[in-house]
Amino acid sequence: MNRMQDNVRHFLISNSVPIIFIALSAIAIPLSGFSSSYLLQEMLTRLARNSFLVLSLLIPIMAGMGLNFGMVLGAMAGQIGLILVTDWAIVGIPGMVLAAIISLPIAAVLGYICGSVLNRAKGREMVTSYILGFFMNGIYQFVVLYLIGVRGMIRIPFADIELRIPVTNPQLVLSRGYGVRNAINLTGLRHALDNALEFNIPVGGSSVNIPVSTYLLIAVFCLFIVWFRRTKLGQDMRAIGQDMAVADSSGIAVERTRVIAIIISTMLAAFGQIIFLQNIGTMNTYNSHDQTGMFSIAALLIGGATVSKASIANVFVGVILFHLMFVVSPMAGKELIGQAQLGEYFRVYVSYGIIAVALVLHAWKRYQERERSRRSLRGEA
Repeated sequence: MNRMQDNVRHFLISNSVPIIFIALSAIAIPLSGFSSSYLLQEMLTRLARNSFLVLSLLIPIMAGMGLNFGMVLGAMAGQIGLILVTDWAIVGIPGMVLAAIISLPIAAVLGYICGSVLNRAKGREMVTSYILGFFMNGIYQFVVLYLIGVRGMIRIPFADIELRIPVTNPQLVLSRGYGVRNAINLTGLRHALDNALEFNIPVGGSSVNIPVSTYLLIAVFCLFIVWFRRTKLGQDMRAIGQDMAVADSSGIAVERTRVIAIIISTMLAAFGQIIFLQNIGTMNTYNSHDQTGMFSIAALLIGGATVSKASIANVFVGVILFHLMFVVSPMAGKELIGQAQLGEYFRVYVSYGIIAVALVLHAWKRYQERERSRRSLRGEA
């Protein structure tokens, strides 16, 4: 009986965050008044839009580097690719592929820089990658504000050289001749992947659209992660995640492997941002990437993941629960106190607060697991 109670208690502790959000959703959904077909459509759309970004977080966690806040570097690279493709008027799937081709080398370089910095901050990877994201955001703002346009702003002294990235589309460039406009309409890329292969099903008197092509791409990515874990490199990352000192003594190139993990994650985040923005159809040049890391990490933690362990199931459960609260909380707040703004505040609270709560719960769960191990050893004795 005591063992059963201990197992139940361990299950509740391990899944405390998903249980809390399931309970909140059970209360908020009836209050929101949304139909089942509307909620189903929203969840299918948001699952296709966000899953690739959240999945890109799994590899650094496997390598013991925690939650990669530096994934925003990949999002910046993806947006650079989209700006250039929009200027060249390349639309549809070819435009998405070209944007990925442009962004992936940029993301690889940024990932290498990020991984090299994190190797000098072992044990503090999350806060270091978070601050690094702010630093690189300044460089990104400099590029899109001053280097992109009909004429460059930066000139090299004593040389007739003007540094610029030639973008001539007047809908992209500010009237001064350089700098990208705040909002870019991705008309040629909007739903390019989602509409490539879609399927409609009748639900509750209305039709629900399923972006089959996007889900197929996500499924391929999931299979890649499963395969990657079984490769030599994947096994090395798992060994490093379990014990870095033991992995190093076993002959594994720890620092090199950690850099590779961040490079892969950053490149995948770049492509994930392209998928995300083609679904939205509009890109906020200076802000679209800001919350990418925060929302993706919050969704992963809500799915039951920790800073040291995460699975594909955690990704999908977290995206559904996180975005379900995003959809229903404004209307639920309006029904409760007459103000939808309460739901908007709740969104901000969820995205930032859940990370702090999850980290605290992670430390508490580790303490509880150690106590549970001690009790089991005493019982065997």
